Amino acid sequence: MKKNIKEFFEDNSAWQQEYKLLRNILNTTGLEEEFKWGKPCYTFQGKNVVLMHGFKDYCALLFHKGALLKDSSDLLVQQTKNVQAARQLRFKGVQEIKDQEKTIKAYTFEAIEVEKAGVAVAMKKTSDYEVPEELEKVFKENSDFKKAFKALTPGRQRGYLLYFSGAKQSKTRESRIEKCTAKIFSGKGLNDR
Repeated sequence: MKKNIKEFFEDNSAWQQEYKLLRNILNTTGLEEEFKWGKPCYTFQGKNVVLMHGFKDYCALLFHKGALLKDSSDLLVQQTKNVQAARQLRFKGVQEIKDQEKTIKAYTFEAIEVEKAGVAVAMKKTSDYEVPEELEKVFKENSDFKKAFKALTPGRQRGYLLYFSGAKQSKTRESRIEKCTAKIFSGKGLNDR
């Protein structure tokens, strides 16, 4: 992971030309350039608006409240079905960025207006997430486990629900629940140490 913004843009890894072009475009929008999560993040009055990042097959601008953008060009991508607010604008090369410069600016200015308006994405509540039948079974058999699970923060509960539900086979869901039992009893989230 890069340590600062200068190091990020001086690195010789993939997407450097694209990153520099995106940076030039974003720096014309009036957003503040910061460094968060090892990536350039562009903010408005301290609020995250858009993050620049790269993957194996593409680089992207991640609009933190992209779900609220009109997306009139139908270009925004929801990374996974569980991502609620953020949306990506993806690029596979410099020319694609050049061709879409006006669109990038338009989406960025719209994202700034969303931030100015103070609009928030309506997030799903923990109760809206599917509880796998294997977890329901454990709840019925072990009321202490159910109490420990319900005592977790909503975010930790959602993390476990997504992890347990993500397994295709029942045996795998059961195994995941069993392996996480001690963490749940200790009040820790899936990724807590």
